[in-house]
This record gives sequence, structure tokens and C-alpha cells, in this order.
Amino acid sequence: MDGNGRWAAARGLPRVAGHRAGAEAVSRCLRAAKAKGVEYLTLYAFSSENWRREPTEVADLTSLLKYYLRHKVAELHKEGVRIRFVGDLGRFGPDLVAELERAEALTASNTQLTLLLALSYGGRGDIVHAARALAEAVQRGDIALSAIDETALSARLLTAGVPDPDVIVRTSGEHRLSNFLLWQSAYAELVFLDTLWPDFDEASFTRVLDIYARRERRFGARPA
Repeated sequence: MDGNGRWAAARGLPRVAGHRAGAEAVSRCLRAAKAKGVEYLTLYAFSSENWRREPTEVADLTSLLKYYLRHKVAELHKEGVRIRFVGDLGRFGPDLVAELERAEALTASNTQLTLLLALSYGGRGDIVHAARALAEAVQRGDIALSAIDETALSARLLTAGVPDPDVIVRTSGEHRLSNFLLWQSAYAELVFLDTLWPDFDEASFTRVLDIYARRERRFGARPA
């Protein structure tokens, strides 16, 4: 979800205004996903590299996250949305982690849509985490070295139990994954939009689905 800062700068507004507008785009995206019958939606809200930003911007982002946890989770729960968080959540501190855990627990039984929010997340770190978990399992004798395969590693990723994405969207004209779901995106269709994230709406979501529908997915095989 890229382009909040550029959206704000173009309007002579502080960056935090762009982040607030981006949060509203999240609500529109969720409505569109539910309307279109999408079962899983993952939003890259805060990367592991975002910690390098100015402390004031990190604080603004964290405050915005706290606000939406306190004011939007109940609404999402009523709409049947299940919330999961993936990433190095401990870096946010115990108070915020407790709120994240409460949100997950409250919505755990919902089935309308699973929303994954990637917070302090990095794709490389996710793979390292899974590899370390496999190594520890071998060391304990829980799994044989010969049993390690793609399925075993996938089961230890932070996204375990969630299907790999069919399509990954990058907004604001950028053309890279920026450390997002690197393992999981092996066969995802990539869609790059010039739209800044705060301007992303239901029409943008429909456009993504239309682009995806025109793609031929072969997974390495020849077309029939």
C-alpha cells in the first residue's frame, strides 16, 4: 500500500495526513473484497524496513494503528472478518501486542473474510524464521532431515494455514516486491498500478480482478 507520503505532499499536507487517508482506503478495499467474494486479503501495512524511518513518522503510524484497533475491530468483527497479524510484532511493545492479540482472539471464529495485516514484516525474515524452526525441529528429533521439503517450510512460515496469494498488487507506480511474501508469491500474478494508495477505491479493486481474470496461469506447464 504505497504512496501515502506522495499523496500528502501533492496536497501540501503532513505525511500523517497521507497515512490517515491510506487507512480510509483500507476500509474501501475491505468492502470491495467482501463484495467480490475474496476470501483472503493481505495488506502490507508496516515493513521490517519501515523502522528506519524518522521516529516521528513511526510514532504516527503506531498511533494510527492503535486508533483503528480500538475503533474499527468491533466493526470488522460484526462484519464477519477474521484478523491475523504477521511479522515481528514484539518490536511494537507489550501494550500494542496485547491489543493485537485481543483483536485476533475476538475475530478468530469469523469466516466471511480473513484479513492478514503484515506489521514489522519482511519476507526474508519470514523465511529465516521458518528455516530456524525446521533446524530446531531436526535438532530435537521431531523431524528427519530428509523430511524437509517445501511443504514443511511453508508450514512454518508466519502465514501458515493461509493459501499462497493469487495476485499481488503494488500501488503508486513502484515495480518491486519490497520484501513482501517472497516465498509465498512464487506463482502470484503481479499487478502494478500508478494509483497512489489513498486513491485506491472499489473501482481500483475491480480493475485488479479484471486484470487477473485475463492472465493465463500455467504454473510452469504448457497450456492445454
